[in-house]
Amino acid sequence: MQKELLDIINRLLNIILFLVAILIVLPFLIVYRVEINQFFKSKEKVEMNVTDVVSIMPTETYWTAADINSIKDEVLKSQVLYGKDLITHTSKYFGPKGSVMKISNGMNCQNCHLDAGTKTFGNNYGSVASLYPKFRPRSGSVENIYKRVNDCIERSLNGKALDTLGKEMQAIKAYITFIGSNVKKGEKAKGSGLKELAYLNRAASPIQGKAIYVIKCQSCHQANGEGTLNLTGTEYTYPPLWGNNSYNDGAGLYRVSNFAKYVKYNMPFGASYDHTQLTDEESWDLAAYINAQPRPHKNTPKDWPDISKKPVDHPFGPFADTFSITQHKFGPFQPIADAQKKANSK
Repeated sequence: MQKELLDIINRLLNIILFLVAILIVLPFLIVYRVEINQFFKSKEKVEMNVTDVVSIMPTETYWTAADINSIKDEVLKSQVLYGKDLITHTSKYFGPKGSVMKISNGMNCQNCHLDAGTKTFGNNYGSVASLYPKFRPRSGSVENIYKRVNDCIERSLNGKALDTLGKEMQAIKAYITFIGSNVKKGEKAKGSGLKELAYLNRAASPIQGKAIYVIKCQSCHQANGEGTLNLTGTEYTYPPLWGNNSYNDGAGLYRVSNFAKYVKYNMPFGASYDHTQLTDEESWDLAAYINAQPRPHKNTPKDWPDISKKPVDHPFGPFADTFSITQHKFGPFQPIADAQKKANSK
């Protein structure tokens, strides 16, 4: 009985304390009701302004190719379209079953320069017209577009150079020049070439790369890297990544860093710079595995006349530093980059 009475008293005390608190707070709310209302309104406005700012923030704008359909001159338009077809279906014209010449390994230019050289960070041609002629350390000379195109044909297509005055070279040049005509001379187009990729803090691993290849690449490029030909055998649906019909060891993609950037932002099929499917490590390891496989050799004794200008991942000596050939091929590359930077600062 006594316990029940104490419980009732405690409840009454709690109610009294609650009523006292209301009596104390209520006058404050009445007196300062305007200020309190303004405070919450201003907070809501700030939150709305932050949302508005985020929604109107400009997104990155990347280069897109000039529209071929805008060409009024029918002769020029026809030439540019032929150039595009040569880039897209190179093998049909220059491959083992080529209709013009049989001078290449059967790969297409757009196997490396995706979407006929127009894909953002897909090794595109956005800056070619604006930056060429330009000095290139690999040759140690000023190169024009003809030289650059023939370099690709001789290295990536493991073929023979085109006549610079011939119909096909003129069409290729017309196409590359036109699609990049919307970039100011001397400026680099945003999203052109390949997107940068941070170095690993270790060497890229061909062993780990093989496991990635089996899971993510083999179904298209085949177990032996030979690629997949179309039904007529005139060009590759999926190009060979090594072997006799792939790019030779003088090609730009033979450098592990270039191949890693290429696959990171473009592969497997359907990937893009803003929707990648490979991690950074997978990209480096995959590049190491593929570039460790056999492929044609190109003798290039005139490359890199100034050996101090060789990229950190150029895999052939002599070098201006003391790092091994293996480290120059697979990394880690940051120590080499640091050494080069130190040497250049002297």
